[in-house]
Parts: sequence; structure tokens; C-alpha cells
Amino acid sequence: MEIYQTTLQLPAFTRGFHIITQEVVEAIEAFELSVGIAHLFLQHTSASLTINENADPSVREDMENFFSDVCDDKPYYIHTYEGSDDMPAHIKSSLLGNSLSIPIQDAKLALGMWQGIYLGEHRDYASSRTIVITIYGV
Repeated sequence: MEIYQTTLQLPAFTRGFHIITQEVVEAIEAFELSVGIAHLFLQHTSASLTINENADPSVREDMENFFSDVCDDKPYYIHTYEGSDDMPAHIKSSLLGNSLSIPIQDAKLALGMWQGIYLGEHRDYASSRTIVITIYGV
């Protein structure tokens, strides 16, 4: 068993859900593993990682609308030091999570045909995002 690690630096994205599958694929290609697991860890508390529909962009829009409806503009939020979008961003990040584990099979991420890796950007004015990718494989 070999363990590898790399860091993926993503540019700042607008608020919403963005497919980052290709960026992740490119980050792990150099390791040339036929079988293993890629673990992705997002080093931020106001963004998230999830896997969902990769074909129809309306899914990403519906995801943003749902999470905004559930989490945004609550009068009881106390944590507003970084703006009114900060606490909702933390809640969305907790609900969706900041890490994923994806099998590597035949030297590729073993995602289903309609699956893509999403970065959920939950801030109105975000900065770049960093993902630590740890790969366990043979």
C-alpha cells in the first residue's frame, strides 16, 4: 500500500455549486494508481464537498435554492462578524460536509455515469479554496 498526498488550489468561485471533477482528476493523475481510495478534505468552514448530478446544470441551481431557503436570513443568528452570509455558510458546510472518499478503479475515480464532484461555495464573496487530497493505493 502506498500513500500519496497533494494539494488542489481552486480559484474563487461565485456562490453556488460548481463541478470540480476534472480538477480533482488532474490532481491525482500523476500518481498512476490502478486501485485505491482518494480522500478529499476541504480546508474551509464556509464551503462544502458533495457528489451529485453532473449533466443537468439545473440540479446545481436547485441545490443552491434549497440550501439558501433552509439556511439563509434567520433573525436569530448571532455570528455575523464576517457578514450576514457567514453563519448560513457554516451551517451549509456542516450539513453537506467537507470531505469525500472516492474509490479508484482501473486508474480512474469510480464515479457513476451521472456523478460529479461539487464544490459548494456558500459565501457571497469567497476566496480561493484548498483541498488536501490523500491517496491510498496500489
